[in-house]
Amino acid sequence: MDLYKEITERIMTQMENGIIPWHKPWIAFGKAISHTTGKPYSLLNQMMLGKPGEYLTFKQCQAEGGKVKKGEKAQMVVFWKWMTVEDEETKEEKEVPFLRYYNVFHIDQCEGLRHKHITEIVMPNGAASNDTANEIIYDYLGRSSVVMRHESGDRAYYQPMTDTVVIPDRRQFAETAEFYSTIFHELTHSTGHESRLNRLEKTAFFGTESYSKEELIAEIGAATLVNHCGIETSSSFRNSTAYIQNWLSVLKNDKRFIVSAAGKAEKAINLILNQ
Repeated sequence: MDLYKEITERIMTQMENGIIPWHKPWIAFGKAISHTTGKPYSLLNQMMLGKPGEYLTFKQCQAEGGKVKKGEKAQMVVFWKWMTVEDEETKEEKEVPFLRYYNVFHIDQCEGLRHKHITEIVMPNGAASNDTANEIIYDYLGRSSVVMRHESGDRAYYQPMTDTVVIPDRRQFAETAEFYSTIFHELTHSTGHESRLNRLEKTAFFGTESYSKEELIAEIGAATLVNHCGIETSSSFRNSTAYIQNWLSVLKNDKRFIVSAAGKAEKAINLILNQ
């Protein structure tokens, strides 16, 4: 199986059906996690699984005395496995990462099993949500020395040369979620600065593949951080049809990119959250 092609086609199918896999209102209510360990799956796997809750393999289900319901289909999760290979030129051994997969079932697809990792969901009120977002933002600004300015205008952007994020005045936003989504989008861009994750390309401008790729990383980062704060609303997704078409075009031309973008977005999120 060509895993990169399989993953890309699954993501593209969701997008063509009007589903943006990194924009899930339910993410604030939980994540897809391992039934065995309780650990959350990677951001890429969260996007592919599409439903929060506990997942386990067929063998794990059997080992706990359960069984998969008749007719249920497994879903794929991927992981990196390091393998030792011999360099063709130097003949020296080196460690190389290979993408691998295994199949899992949601616990709702099984019989005879109980949840192991149920956690109480506490929905924050508006003030708490704002406080949470502000704490994340200003903690990151303090650690990174990124400058953030609020200006009356119709542009939000990150300027690598001055390491500055510019955001319109709060009063210009109709919704709190959109305000914070805009900030998180630009802060995700800032993580690509050469002094941090060194991800930004100088030749990126609207319409180019490199621009579309960076915008995709920033949007995945923004959506995930807004969900993390518990302030997402059904109308807080800001992407236009033009962006969606650009992303589809990029994914068609580069089957490996969604895997790379999800990994880069996860690194950016962890940097912003200081994890």
